[in-house]
Amino acid sequence: MNLLQEEGLQLREVQRLEGHTDRVWGLAWNPATGTAAIPAMLASCGGDKTVRIWQQRSPSSTSFDCKAVLEETHTRTVRSCAWEPSGKKLATASFDATTAILEQNGNDFDCVSTLEGHENEVKSVSWNASGSLLATCSRDKCVWIWEVLPGDEYDCVSVLQGHTQDVKMVQWHPTVDVLFSCSYDNTIKVWAEDGDSDDWRCVQTLGESNNGHTSTVWALAFNKTGDKMATCSDDLTIKIWGVDIASLQSGDDNASWRHLCTLSGYHDRTIFSVDWSREGIIATGAADDAICLFIESEDHSVDGPSYKLLCKKEKAHDMDINSVRWSPMENRVLASASDDGTIKIWKLDSTH
Repeated sequence: MNLLQEEGLQLREVQRLEGHTDRVWGLAWNPATGTAAIPAMLASCGGDKTVRIWQQRSPSSTSFDCKAVLEETHTRTVRSCAWEPSGKKLATASFDATTAILEQNGNDFDCVSTLEGHENEVKSVSWNASGSLLATCSRDKCVWIWEVLPGDEYDCVSVLQGHTQDVKMVQWHPTVDVLFSCSYDNTIKVWAEDGDSDDWRCVQTLGESNNGHTSTVWALAFNKTGDKMATCSDDLTIKIWGVDIASLQSGDDNASWRHLCTLSGYHDRTIFSVDWSREGIIATGAADDAICLFIESEDHSVDGPSYKLLCKKEKAHDMDINSVRWSPMENRVLASASDDGTIKIWKLDSTH
């Protein structure tokens, strides 16, 4: 059924996960879990320097339990976490200037590698679609690209300098090895490998001059097919960008992203997180303690697509919402993390 035709959709709180003793910064669903046979697994990280692994009691259950608390890996805040595509390893980025690679070993997780090189706080970490490359970014204004080698070795193949301020997030495109970063300098940068030199370079900067954000860009997310990107900012807007996916996938350097529309007036404080579900629902989490869900509207104007608010959950948390993440498998399940120290699992349900 078309989402737009469904009436009275609301976010229903299914469970509150407690255990972190400080703000929760990041969330990541394990992409290899959440199937009919394998219970869903969620990683969280926060200001208490720990990473927590939560697991669904059974594939049909709505309850999650804390399966592991990883306390020895970092000496400062853990800001971001990301599973490799196979779901076997978890990368964690910390204010201690390192990125750790953790491997599941039964019910335990062992640190198999520590990536060093950033001058100060590492803010975000992302794996490419094949799991062969890892990207990290930092307050040192740099983005590092690491090649994954056999034997848990990670080789830095490029240090990308171009942002003029703290880089908040890195994210690989879902189908092509093109990297995106967003920053305190109000821009999103697009990085691609130069076929001739094998070095990485900035191929596009999305800034104020091309309908970009006017303040810090906190996060970005792609739709399932990778032809659209959503970005969110301190300027209280969400922007939708589009690309010709065929030319991007053919390796055309001129496949440039263009601004499609801006969503404003939905949050009244900084929007910290955005995520796009497989079904096409955009979720945002903000400092106004609210979660908003948007869907592409059917009444397309000549100007391109427009988006409408599907629902808004006021007071979703008691404090700022730092992360919203759709479950990659189960339709309409969303996790959120907050300064209030909790993680919540939500289900998008019909009120009827």
